[in-house]
Amino acid sequence: MEVNKIKRLNFSGAYIDAKYVENVENYPIQNRTIVINPQASDAHLSEVPASIIPAFSSTILKDIIIQKAESLLLLEIVETNNIGKIISEKDWNLLGNLDNFPKDVPLWRSPKDEAGIVELDPYLMTKQSSTFQQKERFSVKINLWFAPSNSDCIIHNQHDFIELHTQIFGQGRMQKFKVKAFNSLYEDVLMSPGYTTSVPFCQVEENQKYVYPWHQYYADTDCIWLAIEYHPTKAS
Repeated sequence: MEVNKIKRLNFSGAYIDAKYVENVENYPIQNRTIVINPQASDAHLSEVPASIIPAFSSTILKDIIIQKAESLLLLEIVETNNIGKIISEKDWNLLGNLDNFPKDVPLWRSPKDEAGIVELDPYLMTKQSSTFQQKERFSVKINLWFAPSNSDCIIHNQHDFIELHTQIFGQGRMQKFKVKAFNSLYEDVLMSPGYTTSVPFCQVEENQKYVYPWHQYYADTDCIWLAIEYHPTKAS
C-alpha cells in the first residue's frame, strides 16, 4: 500500500480540516491537531524517550513526526471564531430533519464518511477478554456532531455497530443511565478536546450484536464531537 495515503474527509470545511491517513510512516504534524488512533495497534512517535498513541485513543500534537501507524484520523481546528456556524456548511442537518428524532432537540450532524477498513478483535476492544478471541473486519464510518450548551442529546441504547467518541471543541460528557430517565444517571465521562472514549460502552454478543446501556451525549458548552463507528462487514 502507498505510504501516507491521505483521504480528506467529506465534512472538512472552513472550521475543521479532517483527514484519514493510512500506512503512516514519518508523517509530519505541523499545526495543533487532534490525532486519533482508530486501530487495535499502537501508533509510534519519533521522540525520545519513546512515546505512543495507544490503540483506540487520541491526543493533541504539534511540531512532531509520527513514526509509524496503521492509520490515523487527523482533525485540525482551523477557525474558532463563530465556530457554531459550522452547521451551515454543506450537508449538515438538524437530526430531527433526517431521522425519527425530536425536532426540538438542537442536535446537528455533519455528512458521514467512510474512512477505511480495519481488522480487530471486538472482544479485546471492549475489554470483555484479555486474550485474543477472533479477528473481524469493520468499516470505520465517521461524522461530526454539534450541540449548543446545556443540551441533552437524547437517551438511547440501540446501535448496530461499535462506537467511540472524540471531543473536538468545547466541554461535554458521555453519560450512562440505568433506565431511560435522567434521574437514573450512574456514570459521567467528562470530555475535553482531544479525549476519546477508548473503551466502547457496548457488550459484544454472538452474530455481531452489540448491547448498549442507556446513554447520551450532554453538551456543557457549545460542543463539537466526532463519532467513530465500527460497522461489521459481511466478510467478518
